[in-house]
Amino acid sequence: MTKNRGVLAAALALLLVLAGCSAPVMESDPVAPAGGDAAASPNADFDDPDRDVLGWENGYWHNESIDVDQSDGLSDAELEAYVARSMARVEYIRGEEFDSQVPVNVISREEYRNRSSGGSSDGEANEYERWNDQVWEALFVTGESESSGEAIGETRSAAVAGFYSPSDDEIKIITDSPESPTINNATLVHELVHALQDQEYDLTKAKYGGQTQDEQLAADGLVEGDAKYVEQRYSQRCGESWECVGTPSSGGSGGGGGGQPNLGIFLTIFQPYSDGPVYVHDLVEREGWSAIDERFETPPTSSEQIIHRTDEEPVPIEYRDRARNGWETFPDQGEDGSDTVGEASMYVMFWYQARQSGAETIDPRTIGDVENRYDTYNYDAEPSAGWANDRLFPYKQATDSGTEYGYVWATEWDTERDAREFQRAYRAILDAHDAEERATNTYVVPDGQFADAFRVTRSGTRVTIVNGPTVEDLDDIRPRRS
Repeated sequence: MTKNRGVLAAALALLLVLAGCSAPVMESDPVAPAGGDAAASPNADFDDPDRDVLGWENGYWHNESIDVDQSDGLSDAELEAYVARSMARVEYIRGEEFDSQVPVNVISREEYRNRSSGGSSDGEANEYERWNDQVWEALFVTGESESSGEAIGETRSAAVAGFYSPSDDEIKIITDSPESPTINNATLVHELVHALQDQEYDLTKAKYGGQTQDEQLAADGLVEGDAKYVEQRYSQRCGESWECVGTPSSGGSGGGGGGQPNLGIFLTIFQPYSDGPVYVHDLVEREGWSAIDERFETPPTSSEQIIHRTDEEPVPIEYRDRARNGWETFPDQGEDGSDTVGEASMYVMFWYQARQSGAETIDPRTIGDVENRYDTYNYDAEPSAGWANDRLFPYKQATDSGTEYGYVWATEWDTERDAREFQRAYRAILDAHDAEERATNTYVVPDGQFADAFRVTRSGTRVTIVNGPTVEDLDDIRPRRS
């Protein structure tokens, strides 16, 4: 999955509209600062302290009034005051001190779209993109004639309102009107949390990226969960104990103006922003903010840990390539040629195919069934729960007429019941695409974006899916054991 630390600040509103869901109602909650008495208090005149203290930044206290009106865009002076007070508020909630000021620069949505667009500069897909195409095709999110990179780029450019760049140490606000920018409170606060994280933990470290899609989602569950949780606690104070800068309803830095989002990709990317705040909230409630510091030292490794708030580790999956007749893996991509999509992406597969193709997998309407007020969507469903691990190996074969593609997807489950449920739901996806059974556990989707041959077998807690252009190719990609 293409890496981008940018925050989908407009994701919730856009996804609600596209998916036809409604957001959970948040109760008002006067939240105490994370640092408790450690946060300093101003005097009646809001005089500057003698030294830098928690809850004060660059001349502004967290509860100080500022003269900022975004109706005609932000002036340089207004932006400076807006950012400084927001930094003070992030300190007050998070209980951590900024080491330095955070630059905020504005870029146009067109510039961001050009930066984040998928595909190679010469229009030809490279090895990574071909490999990643097979991952998203295996999830039934993008089809054979679609570029997953372009779909990811278009989805992000349609929604992102701003992001923090660890490599540049600055926040970039994306707007359709860079000459008169406006910044949503939630976007600014969220990105300032990322800046604070970077100053404290260094977000450029490899452990916050991950080798696989699932490891990336897991790390994002912590990084984005922390930022989203602080953002939500900040929003709870607006109009109560704090006055907040209003944002004009149009012409600002909200999402829009990009390509058409792919809901399957969107929902996958959004998972850390939905389940991450609950994960962080539970840790803070049980152990305090020191628990978050500990998790940043050793980030979670699977989306299952974020969804279910568990420390359960994935079980190892050993895999030996036995392909023949020119079929080979992509050894330089992913983890020894494989990706791990994880429970969150599997949930999206079942939800997306239920919504798009009518597959009898899960009820897509249950996505909004959440109990925790810090949660947005429910990524827990029977066919994807019980995940223990998976490894997805894309394959390729050079022919006289071009390159053919396929994959082997080895999935491991906690129990045989979990494995059977996954197998049943996966077959329901094939049924939704009019798959024809050609042999035992062997199916062919005759036409459409997912026209291919599939072999779906189970042995105990292991379900293995082999995909190729034809039934004959299946035995070349993954020969049956004699």
